[in-house]
Amino acid sequence: EMSLVGLLQALDYGRCDVDLFVYDHRGELMRFIPEGVRLLPENPVYAHLERPLAATLRAAFRFGVLSLGTRWRLLRLVAARLKAKWLYRRYARRHGPRDGSALFGYIGACVTPALPPLAGLGEYDLAISFLTPHNFVRDKVWARRKWAWIHTDYSFIDIDVELERPVWGSFDRIVSISPGVTRAFLQKMPVLAPKVMEMENILSPAFVRCRAEEPCPDAPAPRPGGYNLLSVGRLSHAKNYDNIPDICRRLCEQGLDVRWYIIGYGGEEALIRQRIAEAGMQERVLLLGKRANPYPYIRACYVYVQPSRYEGKSVTVREAQVLCKPVVVAAYATAASQVQDGVDGRIVPQENAACADALAGFLRDAALRERLTKYLEAHDYGNVREVGKLYAALAE
Repeated sequence: EMSLVGLLQALDYGRCDVDLFVYDHRGELMRFIPEGVRLLPENPVYAHLERPLAATLRAAFRFGVLSLGTRWRLLRLVAARLKAKWLYRRYARRHGPRDGSALFGYIGACVTPALPPLAGLGEYDLAISFLTPHNFVRDKVWARRKWAWIHTDYSFIDIDVELERPVWGSFDRIVSISPGVTRAFLQKMPVLAPKVMEMENILSPAFVRCRAEEPCPDAPAPRPGGYNLLSVGRLSHAKNYDNIPDICRRLCEQGLDVRWYIIGYGGEEALIRQRIAEAGMQERVLLLGKRANPYPYIRACYVYVQPSRYEGKSVTVREAQVLCKPVVVAAYATAASQVQDGVDGRIVPQENAACADALAGFLRDAALRERLTKYLEAHDYGNVREVGKLYAALAE
């Protein structure tokens, strides 16, 4: 979502008219949509794409609120989502995927026919599908050209390539956020290489610094002789937060007074709490839950840590660099595309013991942290100029 906000804030609305279609008009970031953007009305069928099936059924049988046609489409949506889950389970039994990413391909294939067309919006010069499944923009929007965005490192997720290749191939351009993301994607679908262009997630330093100044009474206070670490992100397998308690325990065993704060929510919260209890880190690893504005917490922390198993290109890492915070990232496949080890951050091993040793050394090395901070203060980590690639591609 922050990547999309960054893109919208960077556009020159004297050069283009922008309509934004959001499935469900909820969330803290809705207020940061720029004034130059025309936010299109919410469609009740699209609004139920990610809502619980029970809630969708209740809406379908709520007489007098929605039209008969809309209620019928909601029932079709429920049936389509159930079909997608069934087809995915059948695929999973045959192929044994490492994760559930293939499900989105089946959702796109099954759910799209149940969705109303968006042709009433008119015909566009360009339609951007910013998030998978890309079937919706492909089949439901009229546009002369269509682009699809890649945000994920495809070397760490399993997808049904035969199902998804025709969808990606139907777009005029495929926009990748980093060279590492490009390489991983093309390992799965090399035939699509001519369509790929690279454009980083856009980040405005002024926006980040302004929000970091907002009052935040519960941000961690500095502790003499202690280290406040922070990680921000969805509580998911990719972020590797389930290993934070063990890493933190190892740091404490080395005599470091560490408190590790985690901002985020997601499906792995119960697992992370279990790991905290197993490691005896209830007073050291603290789950702060969802925060609409994480920037005051980043500004208040001692070191920002991204221990992910894999990333496309972490927006939060760059936000921490904008706020001149020393950054430590795990050695996931795309880490070197974002952090210059020893220059503007540290890349540490992913294995828990080695990670803890390297992180402990970093915390004890005041000279290195000071050098990194001075480098961050002297360099601009904004990249609003990336939007020029969009204009150039449109002009071709």
